[in-house]
Amino acid sequence: MKNFDLQIGIKIANQAFLLETQRNLNDVEIIVIQGAWNREEYDQMAAKHQYATSYLSQDVAPKLWKTLSKALGEKVKKGNLKEALKRYYEQQLISESEKIDRTLSDSEYSPEIVQTKINYATIDALISDCYIERPPIESICYETLLQPGSLIRIKAPNLMGKTSLINRVLTQVAAHNYQTVSLSLELADHKTHFSNLDKFLRWFGINLSRELGVPNQLEDYWDEAGMGSKVSCTSYFEEYLLAQADSPLVLCLDDVDLLFPYPEIYEEFFGLLRSWYEKARSRQNWKKLRLILAHSTDIYIRLNINKSPFNVGLLIELSEFTHEQVQDLAQQYGLENESTWVELLMSLVGGHPYLLKQAFVYLKSHPDVAREDLLAAAPTEAGIYGNHLREFWLNLQDHPALAIAFQKVITSPSRVQLEPLSAYKLQSMGLVQLSGNEVEPRCQLYRQYFSARLGL
Repeated sequence: MKNFDLQIGIKIANQAFLLETQRNLNDVEIIVIQGAWNREEYDQMAAKHQYATSYLSQDVAPKLWKTLSKALGEKVKKGNLKEALKRYYEQQLISESEKIDRTLSDSEYSPEIVQTKINYATIDALISDCYIERPPIESICYETLLQPGSLIRIKAPNLMGKTSLINRVLTQVAAHNYQTVSLSLELADHKTHFSNLDKFLRWFGINLSRELGVPNQLEDYWDEAGMGSKVSCTSYFEEYLLAQADSPLVLCLDDVDLLFPYPEIYEEFFGLLRSWYEKARSRQNWKKLRLILAHSTDIYIRLNINKSPFNVGLLIELSEFTHEQVQDLAQQYGLENESTWVELLMSLVGGHPYLLKQAFVYLKSHPDVAREDLLAAAPTEAGIYGNHLREFWLNLQDHPALAIAFQKVITSPSRVQLEPLSAYKLQSMGLVQLSGNEVEPRCQLYRQYFSARLGL
């Protein structure tokens, strides 16, 4: 299987673990998974991350392997983890395909187009080999990262291709012997790590060490009472992590908007990143640092303009695919002779990268499906987007104010104005697109599905 690397393995392990335990993997469990993936012994993992060997081998690991064995449906141990995760991934795809085929005769459609229950991370892994260039964005990002002390901000709603672009650019600079660290704040335990600044910065420092493959020496530099957490974190980064880097270091932080609801953290952390950016533009050792910040909405939080990393550097905004890019994508999936049907699909989902790829992936696996049936079922619970649409529906049910705002959007024949925070949140989710101060549904798929859901 192509591109089945450690990061995808951790995502799939976390997905299975979450379904089994209702919680995400914690830091030490990820350390054990990473070590097992790299064929390390427990004493090597312990030494690298400053844990007791007995704690990892006799406490953490046995519980982890037992839970993953239940979640993956086979006996899991340190020696077969990578292979077990691969098999689990492949079995998901096969079983969902068979499940769809078995339901064909039961539908009002002929055949029924049923949404598979593979989560976004798995679908992203499946389609990762298909990448559409967005010139000149890739070359601009690449050339910017070659400059000492550079910073790039990548903004786009969820599922619009931020991660794919980041992976593409990091691969390019890694080929020039740059060190790269990509860390998503989605991996943090929000209840624990977002509870106060010190816990968050400790999580941040530990994970930077893990991603760089160096031992965790956090306690040697940390003095919360004397220096404070921000100075301690800066000292750890400058005197330990950056000092060991013999080549430029690209630090990418994804999903940074997850911090927006936590002002007691974001004000200090974003100010810290801004100070690192300023140091990287003037101090020799810091010039090795390049920063990438990715977020899914406009910055609606309050930050001192001199302490914000969101008003400096290069801003990259990802838009939907152009008509030409959609045709290129269709060709990659072997649909180059179906331009008329692709046009009809675009009239429903626009140039939305995720929605287009999901349809193309399905058709590649089910080439005999009637195209008109796929389009007819698409905005329904039975369609290929059913799971995706239900995720939005459930999210809106948990946020009644957003649901009311979105109802206003889909019932209006033209663009409407919303209270700014609601507009930004709906844009972040990917449900609407902004045009000046006005919004409209991102695509007809959303308008049709939610109009039916709300009985409009």
